Amino acid sequence: MLMSYCVYVLLCEDGSYYTGHTTDVERRFEQHSKGLGGRYTKIHRPVRIVYIEQCGNRSQAMKRERQIKTLSHTQKQQLIAS
Repeated sequence: MLMSYCVYVLLCEDGSYYTGHTTDVERRFEQHSKGLGGRYTKIHRPVRIVYIEQCGNRSQAMKRERQIKTLSHTQKQQLIAS
């Protein structure tokens, strides 16, 4: 069974963004909200999912995640708004 991977962006309480990839965005958001996600979201608590982008496979999702992580805060806001 092929899994569909997504890249997601979370808005955190302090206005920062967290970017990650997963096969189940809702489950992953719950993990982050409970402090079981990445180290960043333990400190910068996530408020909501603001962006989801479908990717063909894990490799593509990881590549796209890296691209988004290199964007400035303003560029991320523009991506989310588009």
